[in-house]
Amino acid sequence: MIFKALQVENFIKRADEKIKAILVFGTNDGFVLDTNNRISRSICSDLNDAFRVADLSGESVLEDVGKLYAEYNGQSLMGGRRVVIVREVSNQLTKEIRKMLDDSKSDNLLLMYASNFNKKSALVQLAESSDDMACYACYDDKNTDVYDMLKSTGLTFNPDAIEFLCARLSNDRMINMSEIEKLKTYMGEAKNVTIDMIAKVISDQSNSSAEDICYAAMDGNKNSAVKLYEKYVAEGNDSISLIKAMEYHVMRLLSCVAKMEKGNSADKVVSGLMPKLMFYRKESFMSQLRKWRRDKIFSILDLLYDAEKNCKTTGMPEDEIVERMLLRVASVANR
Repeated sequence: MIFKALQVENFIKRADEKIKAILVFGTNDGFVLDTNNRISRSICSDLNDAFRVADLSGESVLEDVGKLYAEYNGQSLMGGRRVVIVREVSNQLTKEIRKMLDDSKSDNLLLMYASNFNKKSALVQLAESSDDMACYACYDDKNTDVYDMLKSTGLTFNPDAIEFLCARLSNDRMINMSEIEKLKTYMGEAKNVTIDMIAKVISDQSNSSAEDICYAAMDGNKNSAVKLYEKYVAEGNDSISLIKAMEYHVMRLLSCVAKMEKGNSADKVVSGLMPKLMFYRKESFMSQLRKWRRDKIFSILDLLYDAEKNCKTTGMPEDEIVERMLLRVASVANR
């Protein structure tokens, strides 16, 4: 069966012994680990209890599936339901797991997790189709997930502060929880969180560096664009990815310009953008709409196409090609 967030919370409150195995998977590593730990503690509050908690790696089980059989069928000398955790479980164990659950009378819980699975993975499909198994997908945190985490802090935020916080957080649950806990500690007895407080406490974990470069270049700020790009490259980011980010930004501008040419106001077309602009980007984006005409935007798309082609075909250093492109974009912006 497929677990949603509510089913996970219900299981944590009162574990259903009819569920023999749970598979937690998805791209959000922190979310996967946090969910795994919370489910594990619903069976045994002390995860260091060797009598009631077994921790196996998927690789070791693949080498010797007998380890899994032995742990799953084992009983605690002190009594109580046991949890058998298999980290980074392999799809190759799908048939063995189904056979083991069918043959065993154990009431232990098999808890598996994997970061590289998706809905088409064999073990995921087995869990979905089995009444005695459950699977729970943990994908990247969205703003709504952050809102849910903030509810339990007792802190209050105005809409701009929440938007600013979401912009600084990452897509990973564990990182976000750590940053929010840091903010809560900083606030002490105070409750009302401001943008300035968030800026002081919360590290910028977002993917906004590429966006910062796009805005700097399209604003015509050569020095800022180059400086930000040098940092972007030094951190190991891919130059082609920046070109794609620039294409996305430019196409958003072009879409707005086209709608304005049909008589729509700048405010109307910007408010209709999906996803919506962060509030601190709006002024710059509106300025770019006044600066960039359709023909200038098409010239930038040509520059981006040439830069990507040169990165893939000329053998020249990609960072030099993209830096030159950024300088040319900024020059066009200042004409």
